Amino acid sequence: MVKNDSTLISIVIPVYGCARNLEELCQRIIETVHTIAAKYEIILVNDASPDLAWETIVTLNRTNHCIKGINLARNFGQHHAITAGLDYANGDWVVVMDCDLQDKPEEIIRLFQKSQEGYAVVFGKRVTRQDHWWKKKTSQLFYRVYDYFTGATSDHTVANFCIISKKVVHGFRQMREQHRFFPLFLQWMGYPTASIAIDHDARKQGKSSYSLKKLITLATDTIIAQSNKPLRLSIQFGFLISSASFIYGLYLFIRYFFLEQPVAGWTSVMVSIYFIGGLIFFNFGILGLYIGKIFNEIKGRPLYLIRETTDDSQKS
Repeated sequence: MVKNDSTLISIVIPVYGCARNLEELCQRIIETVHTIAAKYEIILVNDASPDLAWETIVTLNRTNHCIKGINLARNFGQHHAITAGLDYANGDWVVVMDCDLQDKPEEIIRLFQKSQEGYAVVFGKRVTRQDHWWKKKTSQLFYRVYDYFTGATSDHTVANFCIISKKVVHGFRQMREQHRFFPLFLQWMGYPTASIAIDHDARKQGKSSYSLKKLITLATDTIIAQSNKPLRLSIQFGFLISSASFIYGLYLFIRYFFLEQPVAGWTSVMVSIYFIGGLIFFNFGILGLYIGKIFNEIKGRPLYLIRETTDDSQKS
């Protein structure tokens, strides 16, 4: 492959809980990118990692100024960290990948080659995922539920590992809503997109920070942010219950006045009250989630705050 001396490739990596991987990760990225471009930058975004990630990033920057670091003020979440990295990326092409070495840096070459066929976005498909079966099943379930509520067609083998053009980065920067989900944002944009099968390695250090509770929260927030179908289903279900109640009431009316059969009141009334009361609270809960999301958006708070960067460390 011919090396391009004018192309700048940026690699954006959110960092959490994998400080011991960073030196190997950067070394492998540098060796890989040097085969396709002369200029590169590695942007490591420390999302309040509980280990010595920031100290490691500062050390790497001192040995190689092409390795840059952003230290967020607190833990904002993986997709907010990716947003911070993309806001600071200058590359003609930008690679986004995880820090746990499950995304193999050597696959960047194949992603870049595919992008040169005219694609603005190229995803890496983890055909054989080296993850625990529970994580794979929950990922599949998440995308099935998401597709049902949004009408989209998603691929559970696709995650954050991809390469995107500068035009896509500029488009992504315009999307400033509080709830972030990087792959779905790229799919929504509609730029020419492709995917290739890649090798997926087992995690070497640490463990995933996505607990079951976080996955449920992510699924709920993503569905609420991307679709109003829960509201439509709530209306349809309410209409169904109202129709069933009307038919049952008509049945009791005929039974009492025409068939002269007594109607037991206490049990049916109490069951109906509790049932309808539960539905009302459930529907209010759904409506409350949407109102809460609107509230978060209209506050206009920044998506992230930066404590320091490696540029600051160099000045000091």
